[in-house]
Amino acid sequence: MKLTILGCSGGIGSGRHTTCLKVDDDVLVDTGTGITTLDFEQLLAIDHVFLTHAHLDHTLGLPLLLDSVGDLRDTPVTVHALPEVLAVLSAHLFNWQLWPDFREIPSADAPWLRFAPLRVGEALVLNGRTFRPLPVNHVVPACGFHLATDAGSVVFSGDTTHSDGFIAALNAIPDLRHLIIETSFGNALVDIARASKHHWPDSLAAELQLLSVRPEVWVTHLKPGNESAIMNELRAVAPGWGIEALMQGQVIEI
Repeated sequence: MKLTILGCSGGIGSGRHTTCLKVDDDVLVDTGTGITTLDFEQLLAIDHVFLTHAHLDHTLGLPLLLDSVGDLRDTPVTVHALPEVLAVLSAHLFNWQLWPDFREIPSADAPWLRFAPLRVGEALVLNGRTFRPLPVNHVVPACGFHLATDAGSVVFSGDTTHSDGFIAALNAIPDLRHLIIETSFGNALVDIARASKHHWPDSLAAELQLLSVRPEVWVTHLKPGNESAIMNELRAVAPGWGIEALMQGQVIEI
């Protein structure tokens, strides 16, 4: 399994792109502005999309993906997400007001888009790769994802603050090789981080202390302009972990 980081910033500007991860050639995890780094043929190859939650920095590329390639596909793009996330997309995005409902285009019998509810802990296997939603703690319904192959596992937190369920899930994955986890704000903005349910350096350091597994830790969703400061704070409060910032264009292979 090859995981390519198309976007991993907490914002845009100066080449930054928001969250979008590509699994091999046919799967996306979230569809932030990182999706715009794909060429047309790469977009056409996407068969499945897994969404952590409905916030725009993780979903805004989805309607444009469908608009770009839907008419050239033989099968619909399948979007896998929590039922609550799919309900938000149905009510507020694919609602014929903000965007057409591609579940009915060109017809309900042969649509360009299909929703597939996926509940926390429920595993889906696609061509030897297992995708399993994990519990997290954000201001809207959200999940992380456990991506597994016979060679090992990667976990992507999506957006979250401390979650007992997430920690328990991580500790139950003995072959966890990589943990991609968010830290959006520096310690000085702890009040904003708490209100928006994101991590800050001190909270991530506390989270890592609860782990009985020892994956490589990659930090994502850093707010633009604050990346270096946040990483410096993280390395100071979590020494020994070798924490690194996730980078656009990075490839993680399992």
